[in-house]
Amino acid sequence: MTPTHVNDPDDPRIAAFRNVKERDLTGRQGLFVAEGEVVLRVLASEASRCAPVSVLIAEKRLENLREVLERLPGDVPVHVAPQAVLNAVAGFDLHRGILALGCKPEVVDPGALLDSLPERAVVVVACGIGNHDNMGGLFRNAAAFGAGAVLLDRTCCDPFYRKAIRVSVGAALRTPMATGLEAEAMIDLLQDRSFEVLALTPSADQTLAELKPGRRTALLLGSEGPGLPRDLIARCHPVGIRMAGGFDSLNVAATSAVALHHLTTAGAG
Repeated sequence: MTPTHVNDPDDPRIAAFRNVKERDLTGRQGLFVAEGEVVLRVLASEASRCAPVSVLIAEKRLENLREVLERLPGDVPVHVAPQAVLNAVAGFDLHRGILALGCKPEVVDPGALLDSLPERAVVVVACGIGNHDNMGGLFRNAAAFGAGAVLLDRTCCDPFYRKAIRVSVGAALRTPMATGLEAEAMIDLLQDRSFEVLALTPSADQTLAELKPGRRTALLLGSEGPGLPRDLIARCHPVGIRMAGGFDSLNVAATSAVALHHLTTAGAG
């Protein structure tokens, strides 16, 4: 790894990193920007499903990150710049001093993805999750509790948005996923493969605590506020989380953590 020193924010070699916030909103033609040391470590690891493309770091971070940077493929350029240049390129004060450009993984056929899972598996299924913090939280929790895959319907936000990746602490880069699907089609695919699809809803008669998970379970989560459409709930096994104090719902990321903990520790039938 031979770093290239950059002293001009307009240097064409780092053009892909320019105006990070604005370009996050318009997309990068199959690429994404990752931020911070934890995410860089995931991107550089064998567990990553995404290929690193380029790195831009502050001069003060170089020596501490050398071990990570040495693990990158030899053709991945590493650019080093003063903090002021890094801030000018990003368009904000980049306190972590680390940006990396990566390539999204190839599109995966959802049926093939499900077929690749073991006989005992848990899958997270999300419908209408538009908040990037919640999306990142879902992937973090899915990885933490050993979910085999994440399926996202077409109304979900991009899990490769910079903030979603950061909140996921890099889990979005390593978790098998299928995106852009129709909610009904996802349920069909899962049920055809013997998954019991649990719809998390406060209107359910059965509580999560009462549920004994089966060998193959899918956790269906909707957006905060409107929740899951009734027609989807009707096709699934409705389950709720008992709460106190008049509350009827949790943040969707918190809900996923509670439910995944139960599904992966309560034992299988």
